[in-house]
Amino acid sequence: MDAQKLKAKRALRRQRRVRKGIRGTAAKPRLSVYRSNFHIYAQLIDDDAQVTLAAASTGSKGAKVAKGGNIAAAKLVGKAIAEAAKAKGITEAAFDRGHFRFHGRVKALARAATEAGLKCTGLEEAAPKAGKPAPADVKKDGGKKEAKKEGGKKPAPEAAK
Repeated sequence: MDAQKLKAKRALRRQRRVRKGIRGTAAKPRLSVYRSNFHIYAQLIDDDAQVTLAAASTGSKGAKVAKGGNIAAAKLVGKAIAEAAKAKGITEAAFDRGHFRFHGRVKALARAATEAGLKCTGLEEAAPKAGKPAPADVKKDGGKKEAKKEGGKKPAPEAAK
């Protein structure tokens, strides 16, 4: 099989696997993301009515980006789709990454949309875990380094009685 056909077949399989569990409604539409080499596109889709509720992209007339194929442009599109959702009264969306990995531009778009008020990722749950400080008084090595420093040799095992 041709390499490009195989690549397209794998991408279609990934896309179907991802979309299998995602269904957009009017209350919680599907936030679909498409990433090309030069642009990134986002749509809020109501699958029940088969209607696109809002859309934003780097290729649209109102986009204020010089290049659309970078993370900064993806963040702007994420903010724009969140503002369009707020105007329609939508606060929550099911994130659909399609066949793209949740990494780089796709991740930046999702995080920017969540930070702008459209809850579509688990960013709120992940924030408290990152801020948890590690206890400073607990030693990881169990005090073995101190014993080595004292005599330069390993501590002698206790004699069995």
